[in-house]
Amino acid sequence: MTYAPIVLASASPRRSALLTQIGVAHEVLATDLDEARLPGEPPHVYVERLARDKALAARAALGNADRVLLAADTSVVLGDEIFGKPEDEAHCVRMLMALSGRTHEVMTGIAVLAGETLLADVNVSRVSFRALDDEECRRYWRTGEPRGKAGGYAVQGFAATFIERIDGSYSSVMGLPLFETARLLAAAGVPAWRQEGA
Repeated sequence: MTYAPIVLASASPRRSALLTQIGVAHEVLATDLDEARLPGEPPHVYVERLARDKALAARAALGNADRVLLAADTSVVLGDEIFGKPEDEAHCVRMLMALSGRTHEVMTGIAVLAGETLLADVNVSRVSFRALDDEECRRYWRTGEPRGKAGGYAVQGFAATFIERIDGSYSSVMGLPLFETARLLAAAGVPAWRQEGA
C-alpha cells in the first residue's frame, strides 16, 4: 500500500531529514507565523501552541483538508526564560554563556492535523553543558552553525563537544522527537518506515 506524502509545516532541513530517517514520505510547506510568547505563558504551553498554530496555518495555506500535516516548534529553556534564535554574535555568546556549566531543557511541541482531528504532544529533554568560555563561544559563532538554531547551538554539529549529557530524546533536541512523532502519525493513519509494500 502506498501512502500519500504528509505535509511538513517547517522549512527546517533537520526536521525533514529526521522524517526521512523513519521512512515518512513528506513534502515541505513553510509557514510564516507570529511566534511571540503570550504574557505568563509557560514554555511547554508555548511550544505546543506554536506547533498547533503552525499546523493550522499550513492547512489554511494549503487549502486541502485531505492532507495530513505535521508541525513542530523547539525552544531552549533555562528556568522560565526561552532562548530563541540568536540575532547576532553578541546575542549568541550571551545565550551560550548562560547555558555554560548548567543543565537546561529543550522543549519540542509537535502537532498532527488530519481532517478535523488535531493531535499534539510535547517532549521535554534535559541537556547539560560543560563550562564554556567567551572566546570559544565567539569561535563557535564564526562557524556559522548557530544561525537559525534555538539557543544558538546545534546538537548534531560542532556543539556536540559542549554537551556532557542528554536526558531524553536526541532527535527532539535536533527539532523533532521521533517517538512522539511516529505515535501521533500512526494515530492519524500514517505508519513509519512502511510507506511502500506490506
